[in-house]
Amino acid sequence: MSAVTDTEPRRNLSLRSQLVRFMLVGVVSAIVDYGLLVVGMNVAGLDHTMAKAISWVFGTVTAYVLNSRWTFDSGGSRTKFAAVAILYATTFAVQVGTFALIYPPLHATFGVDAAQIVGFVIAQGLATTINFVIQRTLIFRS
Repeated sequence: MSAVTDTEPRRNLSLRSQLVRFMLVGVVSAIVDYGLLVVGMNVAGLDHTMAKAISWVFGTVTAYVLNSRWTFDSGGSRTKFAAVAILYATTFAVQVGTFALIYPPLHATFGVDAAQIVGFVIAQGLATTINFVIQRTLIFRS
């Protein structure tokens, strides 16, 4: 049995392995996303929708780079890149739209800090679920 090197893709990772990797990448990407959301709103003075849109882009780029190479062991391909771009455009609308809809009532009820955290978790959870299912079953399937 040979060791897997950087030039040998690991094929047929189990669902469990892919899910664990996807979750770890998600944590890193969420830190990037949430950190930029808070900075955008609290430091740069952006409104909640613009701050979320910007933070989402950076979090998503982080997730794509790490997931395509590490989670799904995928080589570069224009077709996969295009499929992921379409998926991310869809989940962008889901992510930012969900946050934009739920942030104002959360803010009115719980204040800015809780609204940022709860709104982020709900919007991120929904988009993450969609991303994993589509990437695993359609885009990066073995």
